[in-house]
Amino acid sequence: MSATRYRRFLKLCEEWPRDEFKKGRDLGTFLRQKVAAGFREGENTQIQDPEKCDQMYESLARINANVYKQRFPRVRDTSFTGVTVEECKLLLSGNVQQMDEEKKGLWKKVMERFSKSQEDVPEKAPEK
Repeated sequence: MSATRYRRFLKLCEEWPRDEFKKGRDLGTFLRQKVAAGFREGENTQIQDPEKCDQMYESLARINANVYKQRFPRVRDTSFTGVTVEECKLLLSGNVQQMDEEKKGLWKKVMERFSKSQEDVPEKAPEK
């Protein structure tokens, strides 16, 4: 039975997309590392808690199949900051230094929004 679980996780790892903009820190890479650590002996690995392993697989498979994206569609593809998906990917890619001047303006605008929201929060009174 452990062999079946191992093969299912391997198939999930093959299907899981990698984000080339986030080398070494995307969810696909993390998943592959966890599967390699969890199944050190490959198909011969003894699973301590088979129910938890199956539950984890089912949860990851639902995320990979975009079940929740289809069940709860978004009205707009922006966040509360007004940043589009493409702009957000660019900001999170780690290549902020390589952005052109127009995109640097966007970065400053987002950072200003966050700093203003931090300033609006009243400070707590010291507790006695």
